[in-house]
Amino acid sequence: MTESTYRRTVTEHPEEPRDILAGLDAEQRQAVTTLNGPLCILAGAGTGKTRAVTHRIAYGVQTGVFDPHRTLAVTFTARAAAEMRTRLRDLGTHGVQARTFHSAALRQLQYFWPQVVGGTVPELVEYKVNLLAEAARRLRTTTDRAALRDLAGEIEWAKVSMHTPDGYAAAAAGREMPAGWDVNGVARLYQGYEDVKSDRNLIDFEDVLLLMVGILETEPKIAAQVRDQYRVFIVDEYQDVSPLQHRLLDLWLGGRQELCVVGDASQTIYSFTGATSRFLLDFRAQYPEATVVKLVRDYRSTPQIVDLANRLL
Repeated sequence: MTESTYRRTVTEHPEEPRDILAGLDAEQRQAVTTLNGPLCILAGAGTGKTRAVTHRIAYGVQTGVFDPHRTLAVTFTARAAAEMRTRLRDLGTHGVQARTFHSAALRQLQYFWPQVVGGTVPELVEYKVNLLAEAARRLRTTTDRAALRDLAGEIEWAKVSMHTPDGYAAAAAGREMPAGWDVNGVARLYQGYEDVKSDRNLIDFEDVLLLMVGILETEPKIAAQVRDQYRVFIVDEYQDVSPLQHRLLDLWLGGRQELCVVGDASQTIYSFTGATSRFLLDFRAQYPEATVVKLVRDYRSTPQIVDLANRLL
């Protein structure tokens, strides 16, 4: 996380900026050439959003507006991040970080943990079920694995919504609980789960984000270092951002506005885990000066399929 020195990307056969714009439709070209200030790209299925995003990054780097080593592209799956890196490489653009939220946060946490806490980061656990089973046993409660999976999802919702065990019951009032559980029982299990992790010196994926949020909120020197490292942010699938991810993104930005988000509210698929499309829909409320570009040409489906999809929506 040391300060990077700008180096123009050099490849054996670099594409000229005009070549990057070739083959783009009018809306894609507008998105690609809008390089300053907040930008919101509303992109329906099949409209070439990944093409627009990667070409925008490549165009920004090759015109000298973006420093590749200070540019972070964030998406939701490792596969999507790998695809973005491949496309950027094919465009002759190197040095840009393309990661998931959790991967980017974990990398920062591993770097800064020795400075803030000391030692190494606790072991990361991928699955909650076994820890929840132990927490249930401590509470002298038994439940089957199907219910444990539902409880794991509920605790994930609580954490990405930034509700602690103490505040969970009030926040979850009215939510449908896993079979056989009421809101107070889930709150006790949530606290028990956190206790098991603490006893074993473990963290889960939500903790990675929560810990980085805590560090950035309480350590101004580290926050300044992170903000110096990354100056430009691009967030794909913005309709599936959770309140916790949104908070982390705000702390990464630190009040700056060099942010491009891409999404489609109709494609929200992670609302059951706490994600919400309201950050996409309210983007102009947070950034009144934002440019909004709509990609409306479907390159994936026949006109009949597009017509049917629009009628269903």
